[in-house]
Amino acid sequence: MKKLIISILCIICTSLSLWAQGGGTPIDGIVAVIGKEVILQSDLEKHFIDYKTQFRNIDNPEEVYCQILENLMFNKLLVHQAELDSIEVTDEEVEYRLNSKISYFLQQVGGDVKYIENYFKKPMSEIKKEMRELMKEQALIEQVQYKITGDITVTPSEVKRFASEINPDSMPTVPTSYIFGEIVKIPPVSEEEINSVKEQLNGYRERILRGEKISLLARLYSDDPGSAAHGGDLGFVERGTTYPEFEAAAFNLKSGEVSQVIKTQAGYHIIQMIERRGESVHVAHILIQPKPSTDEQVKAITYLDSVRQIILNEKLTIEEAAKRFSEGPTKDNGGLAINPYTNSNSFDKQTLDEATYVTINKLIPGEYSECVPFVNDDGVMAYRLIYLQEKISEHKANIVEDYDMIKNAALEDKKYEALEQWLIDKVKVTNIKLNTQYKDCDFVTKWQIP
Repeated sequence: MKKLIISILCIICTSLSLWAQGGGTPIDGIVAVIGKEVILQSDLEKHFIDYKTQFRNIDNPEEVYCQILENLMFNKLLVHQAELDSIEVTDEEVEYRLNSKISYFLQQVGGDVKYIENYFKKPMSEIKKEMRELMKEQALIEQVQYKITGDITVTPSEVKRFASEINPDSMPTVPTSYIFGEIVKIPPVSEEEINSVKEQLNGYRERILRGEKISLLARLYSDDPGSAAHGGDLGFVERGTTYPEFEAAAFNLKSGEVSQVIKTQAGYHIIQMIERRGESVHVAHILIQPKPSTDEQVKAITYLDSVRQIILNEKLTIEEAAKRFSEGPTKDNGGLAINPYTNSNSFDKQTLDEATYVTINKLIPGEYSECVPFVNDDGVMAYRLIYLQEKISEHKANIVEDYDMIKNAALEDKKYEALEQWLIDKVKVTNIKLNTQYKDCDFVTKWQIP
């Protein structure tokens, strides 16, 4: 059952790529009916093609067909339940999901719409039309799953019992991790430098208005590493997902229009509107970040060198030192860095940039680094002292050192059990029909098929 439910997530995540196979002639015929929901042979074939693309050599195609079919049947059962429960998805939510997915595609290919149309073998309008229904179904499925599992929690005793039932040899190996703090100093930028940046951007704006492509200028001059390689293309931007100043300017543009120079935490921008869809805009931009002078950089380094000496002399805790000296986000949260991937204070090598890892790996717990340069989350040049609070060596997962990880696993296990029981109960009271071609499938669930 867990294998079934886990693979459902794969179906949801990968099915968008299936439209790329749409150039051929679909295979007609109904494979299964779940309530009022229908699964077509063409649906099954598309998922099978996608599976083959990922795994290439398939020794047991009949078994794979059956597994895919059962995944689709469970999806349709969830959609059917959404209708029974009168669960609805707003057009705005569907558009948000659709635009996010299209934005992702565009960012992968440098904003080249034609490339996507050629890949999917159909115009963008048709791609969006087909994906829109898929996005709606995905949203319904997630809402029903949340209704089933959203209130589930685990107690400490349940976590302990879950851990005790796992064979110690099968426990995953947890890589070496680090808990560290930082004291940050951001060198100020002169008015002269800011004015110079504005002049540059106004010059680029004039060139765009005279007919030059923002994509070329962004590749040459933008300081945004994420979008410069894609011609400045940011894909679709939703309200509330970026800097307020950027959002205000972007949403006031008309198609093809270029904004005046605007300032955000990241620096200074000009923005060009490509397309607007409701509460989302497809835009490109050029970002220039003012650079501090050499003198200001030297002052920042000197400042942190003196701060380091004060910390050591006064034996300040990282919390006290950050509160007193830091300019970064750690100033008000105890001085410790927060891992954006796990929302915890623990980092492993995979979640650290190379420069930070090299610095931390040279420290022993309780030690401060010398002053080192870095680029903060807004892309701004800064300097910092890094404090290594704790280094946890590679080890087999255990409930003492990895309680949160095991707790999350126990919670997911409990949710799977709830979904399993829900599926067993719903199958008994749902009208289900299956094409005789697939009645010999060895399904995980007993589907009560007549």
